[in-house]
Order: sequence, then C-alpha cells, then structure tokens
Amino acid sequence: MKILVTGGAGFIGSNLCEALLRNGHDVVCLDNLSTGKFDNIAGLINIYPYNFRFIEGDIRELAVCRRAVENVDYVMHEAALGSVPRSINDPINTNDNNINGFLNMLVAARDEKVKRFIYAASSSTYGDSKDLPKVEDKIGKPLSPYAVTKLVNELYADVFAKTYGMECIGLRYFNVFGRRQDPNGAYAAVIPLFVKKLIAHEPVTINGDGEFSRDFTYIDNVIHMNMLALETVNPEAVNQIFNTACSEQTSLNQLVNYLKEFLVAYDPEIANVEVVHGPNRIGDIPHSLASIEKAKSLLGYKPVFTVKEGLREAVKWYWENL
Repeated sequence: MKILVTGGAGFIGSNLCEALLRNGHDVVCLDNLSTGKFDNIAGLINIYPYNFRFIEGDIRELAVCRRAVENVDYVMHEAALGSVPRSINDPINTNDNNINGFLNMLVAARDEKVKRFIYAASSSTYGDSKDLPKVEDKIGKPLSPYAVTKLVNELYADVFAKTYGMECIGLRYFNVFGRRQDPNGAYAAVIPLFVKKLIAHEPVTINGDGEFSRDFTYIDNVIHMNMLALETVNPEAVNQIFNTACSEQTSLNQLVNYLKEFLVAYDPEIANVEVVHGPNRIGDIPHSLASIEKAKSLLGYKPVFTVKEGLREAVKWYWENL
C-alpha cells in the first residue's frame, strides 16, 4: 500500500515510517521540520530509495496537503504541535497547526478518496475527568489549549465520517516515550529530559511531590496500535477512538528510580544524582491511567512492552545516542 505519514520526521512519525517500510509499504513523509528532524529519516531515504519519499511542507497549507496525498491509499496523521506548556504559552500557533492543519488533511484525504484516515489523538482529551481508568466514552473538560485542539480533531473526524463516509480511527496516545524522542528544548518530554540530566550528573527536577502518575507507553506499543488500526477489517473498529497505552500506572518518583536502575549499568555514579522537587505544572492532572479493553476487544491489541521493559530499551538507545 501507499501510505502518507504526516509529521513523519518526528519522534513517533519516523518510527512509524520505518515500521511501514519494513512491512513492504510505500511511504510518503510530510513534515515541515519545525519539531521533527531530517536526521530521523535520513537513513530511511538511503535504505529505501524507491519506496520512501520526503516532502518538506506544512499542513497549514491546503495545497501542500493535496500534493502529499496524491495517489495515497491511507493517511496516518501524526503532525501536530505538541506540549501542554507550549500551548499555554502560544495558543494561537497550537490552534493553527492542530486544528487548521488537521482540517486541511481531512479535506485533502476526503477529496483523494483515501481508504482510511488514522490520526494521533491524545489522553489530554480526558481533561478534568477524575475517573480511573480512563474509558473512551467518558471525558471531562479540557485543561489546556492543546487539549482543546485534540478534542476538536476527534469531533471533526467524527463529522467527516458521518457526512462524507470516510473511515477514521483516532488513537489517544498516553505519554509515549522511546528512541528518537528529543531530550532538548524548552518543551522536552519528561523521560528524555530526565535521562539527559542523569547522564550529565545534573539534578533532576520533579514537578510536585513526585506522586503524580502517568500511563507511560513505549513507542513499539504505539506502532503496534497504528498497524492494527491500519490493517483491521473489523467494521466495528472503524470510526472509533482507542486508548493507546500500557494500562500501567507509574509515579514520577518510580520513574526516576527505574531510570537510575537501568542507567547505573552504564555509569554507577548516576545512582548519586540528586532529585529535587519544584511546583506543579499548570494544566497537569494528578493521575492518568488508560483502560485498553476496547482496543483489546475490537483490534486485538496487547501491549508488546511493559513500562519497565520499554524504559530499559529507551535508556539503552539514549546512552548510545546522546
């Protein structure tokens, strides 16, 4: 099949491109390189010169979206401006990328009559809901501009499915981590940021008392879910939203202990790195844990890595690449 991956030079997108190419598909990668990196896909261009095409372009331009989707069978939409803090600091740019860009891609995919539109949704959509575990049909009110944009994505996908007969599947990602996740920049995710600090023997700062917990999800689980969404022939699985997670709860204190445990194998001094505590972040919820029963039932999903197994793999990659 010929598959378009938007945001394909990013952390999740580049891993998805690689998996699709290994499975024998032709891949078009669209990315404006604002947060993605060409280095993430340079090797794919060399290994798969006839099956991989890179387009440097912006989803905020409809003409670019139309060009990227030409003769494509499926769209896997990963492009977005991530980070809750970034969205709080710059809601206009977040809205422009995540809503206008998303709508452009839906329109282009509709007009090209693609077979299915699979997109990255977000656990932030659960907002202020205190229910645990998080079940797909019970959400709260968004707590950040980023969360608003991801909720709007789900609403638009649902409307396009009902109005134009499109097949859409949304995957609500829960705190994804793993190889190629950037540890640098003001909005670096917590795991690569902690690993970078530990390797450099710099104090690790935890927001709050460290008892906030998350459903950290290794990248290979996310790739597995995307493949299931791409290949499913179960009609009940189409035009649905699925939690994409491990369904394991890990506190930030536990997370740091795991990272130290795996990193001391490379550098024993890391055991002595100081952990300090700062204020809670605006827009953060105390706890997040996904129910994956719907994905198990309709897609046959089963996590391929536990949190600890994924952290061990991620630490190895960062040690070799940082």
